[in-house]
Amino acid sequence: MAASLAHAGNVRRTCSRTAAGLVPLALLVLAGCKPTHTADVVATVNGHAIMRTDMDRMYKAQLAEAQSQQTTPEGEDSLRLSIVHELIDEEIVEQRAAKMNLTATPEEVDAKVAAMKAPYTEEQFAERLKASNHTLDDMRRDIRRSLTIEKLTNKEIKSKITVTDADVTNYFNLHKAEFDLIEPQYHLSRIVVTGVPSAQPGNLQGSKATSDAEAKKKIQALKNRLDSGEDFGTIAMNFSEDPNTASSGGDMGFAFESQLKADPSIGAAILKLKPGEVTDIFPLLDGGSKKQVGYAIYKLIEREPAGQRDISDPVVQQHIRQLLRDGRSQLVQNAYFEMLRDQAKVENFFAEEIFKNDAK
Repeated sequence: MAASLAHAGNVRRTCSRTAAGLVPLALLVLAGCKPTHTADVVATVNGHAIMRTDMDRMYKAQLAEAQSQQTTPEGEDSLRLSIVHELIDEEIVEQRAAKMNLTATPEEVDAKVAAMKAPYTEEQFAERLKASNHTLDDMRRDIRRSLTIEKLTNKEIKSKITVTDADVTNYFNLHKAEFDLIEPQYHLSRIVVTGVPSAQPGNLQGSKATSDAEAKKKIQALKNRLDSGEDFGTIAMNFSEDPNTASSGGDMGFAFESQLKADPSIGAAILKLKPGEVTDIFPLLDGGSKKQVGYAIYKLIEREPAGQRDISDPVVQQHIRQLLRDGRSQLVQNAYFEMLRDQAKVENFFAEEIFKNDAK
């Protein structure tokens, strides 16, 4: 019996020594086991790598859009860091969508690509891809990601946002003064053509005049098509060179009568229009120098008289409903994405790289 107890004691002492020896060994192993990564990887999300090539591709594309590549090294790294952050967020959302079987299908991507290629010849489309520093594979990847995020937000966020009639009424009662127009306002669209060089004309056809003579010829051709009955919005989307309004059919939103009168010639012409009518061709002036830079044609969509709008007005109701829906959707989306980020394991190696190089 004594021998057995002595043996048990020896076993316990041996185990204690072994365990004590294993603890520092385990700590050493853990300390040296931080996952390594190659220079090609700038971050990981739940172990999935985000590649430096994707960061560089987006960096070049954003510089091209800004039409400027002159910046400081710090500015370059700041832009790259924000791009990595964006790629991390997108990867988090994509992984969530995959778990919910909401990843865009190849068929959905094909349909979107076909729609984007429709206005162009194969040669024109290839030129546009090259100008944007994208390959077709790059574009397909971006489309798949965009469609996936859209499907996820539609299911998880937008489908759950409700705006009741009571919500609309309450908003109207609290903001009634906003719907009391002190003067008439005019809902306008316009088609713009300029001779100023631009890499991004913003229209579906990629149509761009490169000189004043070309601009004058093009705007007259468009005016002739309008006079023959063609749709203003369709022509604006395909040919207008205003990147801010072309995609929406030239829609400029509302302008007060006093704003129109600030430009006597254009204002006087618009004030004479009936809804649906268009102006003649007018010179387009640069906002700063007031020099002529092109030509424009304006269309009056609708005119709203001065006075208090009522809650029974369908336009007022729709405006409030959309305003409330957009505000709630944005808030919930921000919270949802933040929640997903908190749940993810993220390692930002590019951020570590900047810190090690610059924080000396």
